[in-house]
Amino acid sequence: MTDALKRLSDEGVAIWLDDLSRKRITSGNLAELIDQSHVVGVTTNPAIFQKAISGGEGYEQQLTDLATRKVTVEEALRMITTADVRDAADILRPVYDRTDGQDGRVSIEVDPRLAHNTPATIAEAKQLAWLVDRPNTLIKIPATKAGLPAITEVIGKGISVNVTLIFSLERYREVMDAYLSGLEKAKAVGLDLSLIHSVASFFVSRVDSEIDKRLDAVGTDEAKALKGKAALANARLAYEAYEQVFASDRWAALERLGANKQRALWASTGVKDPAYKDTLYVDDLVAPNTVNTMPEATLEATADHGQITGDTVRGTYEQARAELDAVAKLGISYDDVVQLLEDEGVEKFEASWNDLLKSTEAELERLAPTEA
Repeated sequence: MTDALKRLSDEGVAIWLDDLSRKRITSGNLAELIDQSHVVGVTTNPAIFQKAISGGEGYEQQLTDLATRKVTVEEALRMITTADVRDAADILRPVYDRTDGQDGRVSIEVDPRLAHNTPATIAEAKQLAWLVDRPNTLIKIPATKAGLPAITEVIGKGISVNVTLIFSLERYREVMDAYLSGLEKAKAVGLDLSLIHSVASFFVSRVDSEIDKRLDAVGTDEAKALKGKAALANARLAYEAYEQVFASDRWAALERLGANKQRALWASTGVKDPAYKDTLYVDDLVAPNTVNTMPEATLEATADHGQITGDTVRGTYEQARAELDAVAKLGISYDDVVQLLEDEGVEKFEASWNDLLKSTEAELERLAPTEA
């Protein structure tokens, strides 16, 4: 069942699980996935926590204790989520040690309501790193305009970062620049660059969902022929940008000091259109030194029938450019699509966080001890 996953790992793609819950931790399921399915990392986001905590299993005792202490709902939520991330990080610690810190990572996101507030994002990232207190944590910061200087500052303080919600090629280049600037800041204050790691989460399936919808609206045969191609083209050109930046003189100077490349991470790799093969964003995005973070259904599908045939990214750049150009010629604005997706991404995470705050507040009220 895991031959395809092993082949994927052998091609230089780190397999991370895009899910976390207390039940997954306490049941031994996470340890089993690490042992049997080549999983070497975990990512979380507000929507994942909303689903896990609202499901309730495993959280009752901690919620009862928090209710007894009369903590605020925001504090309760951070205590719960950081506890899960800490425990997952401990389970993944042997992977972290074995890979010199490259994998064995668990990501936790800053409060999505701070996405457009640079100083608050920096402060929240520092607080999360302190709360989890595990070297194999990645703090997730969204790649909004306000997020870019926050990424530089947080990296400059020696905190490893997962940059999330990247949709556009231009923004991706800005993210890599923010990372290099952060490493330069860290170097200036004498930090060990070899201990700082980062991934850049480039979102995939949502690009097809939005562009396919617009291609359907155009309705021509030419438009229909382009469906399901934009997301892969966009991601492949992102990898071309990665290759260019990490072949630069600026990077070489940092690499000589022990710095680590910021790996491209393929996010949103669950297929949303049932007309496409369910392993599309795994099979067709194989490239060295990348990460693919998969929902469990995609992980299982890849294990069962993934077609891993070697590198499916390098050598595709001209075709990818031609496909995005063809979409643009039909009047579909790339800039409009990627900005919409970034805005929607922040809004969706905010909504999930707000839902989680409400459900946690209700649980705290339910479990609060009655006054004598």
